[in-house]
Amino acid sequence: MRIVLVRPEIPQNTGSIARLAAATRTPLDLIGPLGFSLEDRYLKRAGLDYWPLVDLTVHEDWASYASEERIGRAVALSARAGKSYIGCEYRPDDRLFFGSETKGLGAAALAAFGEDVYTIPIEEPGVRSLNLSNAVSIVVYEARRQLGL
Repeated sequence: MRIVLVRPEIPQNTGSIARLAAATRTPLDLIGPLGFSLEDRYLKRAGLDYWPLVDLTVHEDWASYASEERIGRAVALSARAGKSYIGCEYRPDDRLFFGSETKGLGAAALAAFGEDVYTIPIEEPGVRSLNLSNAVSIVVYEARRQLGL
């Protein structure tokens, strides 16, 4: 399984997700353009001293990511999806895609994922979405639970 962040904007969220990636030994892909520098102090602070433990790959943009051969199913998470993340039958080779904090993955990108688009249900209509790092944590741990990890 891999965590894939597409155009993340907030360094603290990415740092927190990197810490999760280190803790769970889940590779992390960042697809640019990034909304921050990898040298950002907030990014480093959120990831603490765990950065050397992160299996991190940075891709300049979607085209550079797409040009490399991929193994496994691509699963998208979006606040605009209709199916709950709980209903997904996660696989060990899944790539879990999350969009930017303000724009998500976008309609065109979501269409490319076909039926493999899920959401974390939110009860309160006034809340658009969860914090990105919280959403990634919820989904990664559900996938791990299903996989017996």
